[in-house]
Amino acid sequence: MKRTALTVRANETVLGIESFGDDDAPLILLVGGTTMLSWPDALCERLAAGGRRVVRYDLRDSGESTTADPEAPAYTLRDLAADAAALAEVLGGEPAHLAGIGVGGMVAQVAALDHPAAFSALTLVGTRAVAPGPPDADLPDHDRATMGRLFSRPMPEWSDREAVADFVAEGAEILGDDPVAARAIAARIWDRTPGTAPQVQMANQLGMVFSRLDCTPRWRERLPEITLPALVVHGDRDRFFPVGNGEAIAREIPGARLLVLKEAATALPDTVAEEVAEAMLGAR
Repeated sequence: MKRTALTVRANETVLGIESFGDDDAPLILLVGGTTMLSWPDALCERLAAGGRRVVRYDLRDSGESTTADPEAPAYTLRDLAADAAALAEVLGGEPAHLAGIGVGGMVAQVAALDHPAAFSALTLVGTRAVAPGPPDADLPDHDRATMGRLFSRPMPEWSDREAVADFVAEGAEILGDDPVAARAIAARIWDRTPGTAPQVQMANQLGMVFSRLDCTPRWRERLPEITLPALVVHGDRDRFFPVGNGEAIAREIPGARLLVLKEAATALPDTVAEEVAEAMLGAR
């Protein structure tokens, strides 16, 4: 299978991408959350085997995309949404199936609302319809006990690859994800991160830049405007964004399909690649 990594310029910024499959096939654009490695290799390969060109990419201030100052981002959520639309245009110009995971799912929702002509379908994985911070009263918040354990740990020495991998693996276990897989991905992210500056390494591993983004105005009330075929995927054991968040999105986007992954938590394990790919390939 053809697999290519490179950088491209879109919306006046440089984005790191990795492409799977035939360049002439219909495009599935995967918004990283925050790096592209939030999307498992197994899922990308299965989608490409289903006759799609799959492109996953790093958000700004992560991976191989433009990195400036993750602690003071000079862009907004709307800029990240515009990046997705511009990237779809650069990669071929035909409307793309857009998919976002975690905080990347927030980018994808806004992109589908602000740039509907750029996209042919929408998949939202493990995300919610409000910005970082306290959720709406009808949405379940992060599991309090889990968050207490997750955020009470001392930070690692971010310049130490093994310490970072250990820290991420421990966090995955707290969240109910596979710590072995998380450790391997953390090491890959560390290797792809430009330099060892602590704030840059932390931004790549934890996506903390999102807590500092301007995410106004709200977009949840606009979800009924989405007319794209939509698929909402959520793990039933997700403690970070509990499944009620995905259920709300599926109710509010007209005609959206909800796929609840049994025994899945925050990350997409390789074991669900076939199930998720089949559902995405059916959403045109």
